[in-house]
Amino acid sequence: FRLALIQLHVSAVKSANLQRACELVREASANGAKLVALPECFNSPYGTQYFKEYAETIPGESTQKLSQVAKECSIYLVGGSIPEEDGGKLYNTCAVFGPDGAMLAKHRKVHLFDIDIPGKIQFKESETLSPGNGLSMFDTPYCKVGLGICYDIRFAEMAQIYGQKGCQLLLYPGAFNLTTGPAHWELLQRGRAVDNQVYVATVSPARDEQASYVAWGHSTVVNPWGEVIAKAGAEETIIYTDIDLKKLAEIRQQIPILSQKRCDLYGVELKK
Repeated sequence: FRLALIQLHVSAVKSANLQRACELVREASANGAKLVALPECFNSPYGTQYFKEYAETIPGESTQKLSQVAKECSIYLVGGSIPEEDGGKLYNTCAVFGPDGAMLAKHRKVHLFDIDIPGKIQFKESETLSPGNGLSMFDTPYCKVGLGICYDIRFAEMAQIYGQKGCQLLLYPGAFNLTTGPAHWELLQRGRAVDNQVYVATVSPARDEQASYVAWGHSTVVNPWGEVIAKAGAEETIIYTDIDLKKLAEIRQQIPILSQKRCDLYGVELKK
């Protein structure tokens, strides 16, 4: 099946972001994509100073638009992420919609991005956001998909649990920066793909040098052999790739790590 990743240029105008996102979703669908994904924070600038101002409830304006365009195009749509307000708390949340417009999953970013690299970058999502408390998967006629948002990709146990639960594709809307992007963006994706013999796709906003937080871009798809099979540059674009589940099955047969794990010696488990 064909997967499309939309590397959207995000502006400070929410209505313009929503309109452009829907235009590009329609374009991706017209080019044969059955599963389409948007980037992290696709409806607002990324930054702790913006989350409260742009936050909305789910359902709300942004997710309503996503639901409509998923139904109109009859596709599975992974709605990147938006700042969500619920019960006085803010979350970084990804909503997924099916071809009938129904919401199939809602993933709240589990691991908040709090880092301090002296002289390069300091960022604390926990100043404004609360963490999600669950892992999120959804079924399609093609395969089962596991969801994470950006920093979630650094936690190998999360990906491993998705693999154990039968996911064959892991999707991470994310916005790595110009420090962590060149160092770890591709490396982490290839690691998660090889460790779990799954496809891994990441969807970044396009790079905006004028933004207060500059995203790395380079939305990417990696196959279960660890090969990069599609990759964007820094600009706004849509990248496409065909997810070949036959190839995934062949790789798992050739190197049967999943059946050779010593579950009598060790294990990773989902606690809630």
